[in-house]
Amino acid sequence: MNMENINKFSTEELIQLLSPSSVIVKELADRGVIRSKNIVGDLGEFYAIEYYDKLKGLPKLLLAAPTVKNIDAISRDGDRYSVKCVSSAKGTTGSFYSLEPPESIESNKQKFEFLIIVILDKSFAVEKILELTWEDFLKNKKWNKRMKNYNISLTNKLLKTVKTIYSKELLTTKPRMNTN
Repeated sequence: MNMENINKFSTEELIQLLSPSSVIVKELADRGVIRSKNIVGDLGEFYAIEYYDKLKGLPKLLLAAPTVKNIDAISRDGDRYSVKCVSSAKGTTGSFYSLEPPESIESNKQKFEFLIIVILDKSFAVEKILELTWEDFLKNKKWNKRMKNYNISLTNKLLKTVKTIYSKELLTTKPRMNTN
């Protein structure tokens, strides 16, 4: 397909560019960026590992096997990381399963040491990367009654109280760390 005339593509043709059989998705899969049908989630994992590997002072992360529950990456020191990706700075993360509901008398056993939230802009570029400790996660998680799971809403309070690893708006000549 000639991308120069993309405005002449039908909606169905544009959607096909997102399909698992498209040239773009196949190439990203061959490069190990896309590993499932959850393209936004896979992009988040890719970006998290790339940024943690490139920014000074952060641990190097290795991608966890897709079959591992609750975590997406592991540091060389053995810390477990869950990665969630949202496509809006005002969004809500995907679901956290395997946790006890609020009314349970059992406490939630720690599933990971850190949660990384990758926020994408409209072009799927990284706008911001947040890092939450397990304690931050417990303070900010919200129960979804309908889905019977937890998620995290990106509120102003959350953005002010957790660690910002990267922010496009703070970028001057090189990435900076904001340790709120």
